[in-house]
Amino acid sequence: MARARFSNEITRTSVTTARASLLPQINATATQSSGTQSLDSINMNPNSPDFGRPTPDREFTSQRWGAGVSQQVLNVGDWFGYRAAKADANRADWDLQTASQGLIIRVAQAYLSVLSRQAELESAIAAEEAVQRQLEQVQQRFDVGLEAITGVLESKAAYDSAVVTRIRAESQQRVSFETLRTLTGTAYGEIANLKEDLAIVDPLPKDENEWVRTAMDTNFGIRSAQLALASAEHNVKNSMSQYLPTLSATASYGTNSGQSSVNGVVLPDQGASTSVNYSFNLQVPLFRGMRTQANVKRARLSRNLARQSLIEQELNVAEQVRTRFRLVVTDVVAVAASAEALKSAQAALEATQTGYEVGTRNIVDVLRAQQDVFRNEYQYNLSRHTYVLDMLRLKESAGILSDSDIQDLNSDIDAGNPVQKAP
Repeated sequence: MARARFSNEITRTSVTTARASLLPQINATATQSSGTQSLDSINMNPNSPDFGRPTPDREFTSQRWGAGVSQQVLNVGDWFGYRAAKADANRADWDLQTASQGLIIRVAQAYLSVLSRQAELESAIAAEEAVQRQLEQVQQRFDVGLEAITGVLESKAAYDSAVVTRIRAESQQRVSFETLRTLTGTAYGEIANLKEDLAIVDPLPKDENEWVRTAMDTNFGIRSAQLALASAEHNVKNSMSQYLPTLSATASYGTNSGQSSVNGVVLPDQGASTSVNYSFNLQVPLFRGMRTQANVKRARLSRNLARQSLIEQELNVAEQVRTRFRLVVTDVVAVAASAEALKSAQAALEATQTGYEVGTRNIVDVLRAQQDVFRNEYQYNLSRHTYVLDMLRLKESAGILSDSDIQDLNSDIDAGNPVQKAP
């Protein structure tokens, strides 16, 4: 964001620069000079006491000060250059908003990534504890002759695998906290989890075409591309104005004063002179070595490029909005399906454990049933996190993502259920 803000400020300075060409230019001058004038001549005045002698050197000093003002009366190119600069500045504002939306998405993604890694870690810890208990039970049954050694070995292998999975999950959870720290500049030891009763609903309105129409009006990328085209149009007019005459007006005021001396004798003061000048400068371009034609051609090609970029941006945004709308709709179904799958896996585990106790199921069946429960629990939490992120991305594509959406997300967190960074 810091880079985006600096880039925005740099672009906005071009407006001031372009406006300066339309405003009066005022300047003041002051000059102090001194020198010696040597004449290689003979005094030929017979009435002069210096008749026949070389003309002496003359020393002089002079002062001059003045002020002037100039104003462009007619310069179409400067006017369109100013309008192009304003369009670029407005485009920079939209680019800054785009960067702001991108930051919101990245922070939300980093936050939800922590929650997903925590869900994975909790699943791994639960799996390790369950397999450990199962290993202890199998060992006890083996000790009294109710279990074969293969059951013990299978349980031990499952436990070792669960330990490795838990260690890997802890590492990934710590990495996700570091990613969040990099984005926010704050080192978090814990963050709040989402509420269990988080509302999972279809996007409103439920018509994807309505979302596309909204995006065409409010998407930041489209607005930026539109202003880029407007700037290119002004640049075309600016380049074509090089065929037109320009007219400027100038007014100046100045005074001159000074004195001279010969052989140290100051000559009589000649007084000061004052000058006031007014002028109009009309320039009519006749031929510039094909430079103007080349500038016009380049400006028109740049305009065509900007127009094509706008068309591509609109097509890409429409496709993106439709895709993300459908993803959110799919996420809603996926969350409901994951919840049902978790319930079914839990019921299947209970039935498998009962079957193991009565001898109709073996330990491998129990371990698989436990793994199904933990996997479905993780998938359920992951589907909720995916829904939240996809909804934010849909709003980003439509150009309606704002700080209020983050505030709404904050209202859906459960401060009493913190996620602590793994040691």
